[in-house]
Amino acid sequence: MRISPPRRVPRSRLVARGGVENAVLQASYQLTGAGGILLLIDSDDDCPATLGPELLRRACEARGDREISVVLACREFEAWFLAAAESLSGHRGLADPLLPPPDPEGIRGAKEWLSARKSDGTRYRETVDQAALAALFDLEQARKAAPSFDKFWRDVERLLLGR
Repeated sequence: MRISPPRRVPRSRLVARGGVENAVLQASYQLTGAGGILLLIDSDDDCPATLGPELLRRACEARGDREISVVLACREFEAWFLAAAESLSGHRGLADPLLPPPDPEGIRGAKEWLSARKSDGTRYRETVDQAALAALFDLEQARKAAPSFDKFWRDVERLLLGR
């Protein structure tokens, strides 16, 4: 199975009429043989339990012949870093120790939360820090503390194992 690199599409364009459909069609052109499509989107202030199924329905209408999964990171992708904050202690200029907030997915402004906890005088920058922190954070910690990450995990597993 070939895993294609992610293609970034602005959230506003994805959720607009025709946006998720176009993204699914574009992704499907890269697939050869069996394969699935995973859409990962920040929910921002939308309810993931409402927007997720709607986007999945639209995605399946565009390419119902493919396995498709839509995962909405509750609020923002960086909330998953907050959920596994302890595993990021001392990395990328973050404080050591770094304790997670009580409700990581309830925080609006996870990027700002990370910036406030950098001890090296820099701020969190998505384009510089996101990939590095994603390579470091403890997946099990995130699964336990962030239900949307646990859904992501289960959906990736389903797509990879064909369950």
